Amino acid sequence: MLPELHLPWMEISVLITLLGSIWLKFTPDRDRAYKRCIRICTLTCLVTICGWIDFVSLNTFAASEPFSLFYRLFHKNLFVVDDLSAPLLPLAALLYLLTVLSTLKTKGHSFSFSNTLISEAILLSTLSSKEPWIIILLLSVATIPPLLEFRSNKRSSRVYVLHMGLFVLLLVAGGLLSSFKDQSGTLSLIAGALLTTAALLRSGIIPLHCWMTDLFDKITFGTALLFVTPMTGAYAILRLVFPIAPDWALQGIAIVSLITAVYAAGMALVQQEARRFFCYLFLSHSSLVLVGLEMATPLGLTGGLCVWISVGISLAGFALTLRSVEARTGRISLKTYHGLYEHTPTLAGLFLVTGLASIGFPGTLGFIGTELLIEGVIEIYPLVGTAVVIATALNSIAILQVYFRVFTGTHHSASISLRARIPEHVAILILVALVIGGGLYPQPGVISRNHAAIQLIQQRDEAFQENKVSVDYSISEDKHHLTTSP
Repeated sequence: MLPELHLPWMEISVLITLLGSIWLKFTPDRDRAYKRCIRICTLTCLVTICGWIDFVSLNTFAASEPFSLFYRLFHKNLFVVDDLSAPLLPLAALLYLLTVLSTLKTKGHSFSFSNTLISEAILLSTLSSKEPWIIILLLSVATIPPLLEFRSNKRSSRVYVLHMGLFVLLLVAGGLLSSFKDQSGTLSLIAGALLTTAALLRSGIIPLHCWMTDLFDKITFGTALLFVTPMTGAYAILRLVFPIAPDWALQGIAIVSLITAVYAAGMALVQQEARRFFCYLFLSHSSLVLVGLEMATPLGLTGGLCVWISVGISLAGFALTLRSVEARTGRISLKTYHGLYEHTPTLAGLFLVTGLASIGFPGTLGFIGTELLIEGVIEIYPLVGTAVVIATALNSIAILQVYFRVFTGTHHSASISLRARIPEHVAILILVALVIGGGLYPQPGVISRNHAAIQLIQQRDEAFQENKVSVDYSISEDKHHLTTSP
């Protein structure tokens, strides 16, 4: 029996966002809807932080929720917080809060506050669940809100629908096959392959990545950011694939992810539009996270989990900075220099800090995670570790190149002030504070991620041991049947 939290924090946070979404549906005034959405997201973020503090105070590897409505209905703990998901929940809630906070009120017609809260409820439910079928269901439902925005903006969604349709099909097929008891292990391998392909597709691993660039091109920057930045594909791999996949399969995932990381970093160097640049930059970083997660060693897995947190924070700040600049100038072309530093010096500084933090600059949150990741990879595959360094170097060059394109190189004339609003400064500064604070005092975060890594490896070993015992028992039963049959 798992220990219980003092309150059902996760159910409360999901309920707040769902009720808030309904409330905003009946709020036609955009200014009022914006303010209400900020209040709802702030309350949700505070609840998830309280849940994280409550979990840490219990000093346990996992905890269920008391007074759970789902437990009374299904007699099963559907919402469980553990070492892996505990910090991801407040991080996800914070990302939604800061994205809404930095949204211009004039964008309310294209960026739906109500649908954003529905997406947040789905994401928080996904990160709170360990049940395979619940995760599969929620990951499938999460693909709907971006599709609604495609339709409301009257943009072609064919690429997105084809990829996400395949994603859902692979998830469901893999889940069905994994539910069958197979003594030979063939069905388990097929199920693992289907689930792996689905998770890699959701993560944008090449050659299944074109849906991500299409997403950033055709819907609002905020919605695209919230759909990809939480890295639910990585979460699906850890929950659905990591416990059952053999070592050779994890090594294959790591190699494919590494190829994607280097390829995406190279593509980020040659992009001529800022949104596509960010898409490839994020794709490279998220692929490096997958490389660490598939090492199946405490050091490599700890590095991957640390980079997951650091990339989520730093690239969120980086994207919000780009989004603020784009809100003032329109789509940003990287073919020419824009010289915006004189008009937006604060955004220029935040752009540089968050960008450098994402590639592991010393003194930032990403430094320790990147160091652990490289050491963990080199410990097993020295050549692969070199490729990680190459991908990181290419990303750093791409970030500096875009900084010079956007903020330097010419004098920009503007008839109105382009300076960022206070809410935009606050949103990005919060992320910068986390990036620098985590870099100066990284011990709590590293210890937390190391505990999660050890727990994941232990669960994987236990699952393999149970499978081995089951197979040995079935073999002995067959032998007994053969010896006793006439």
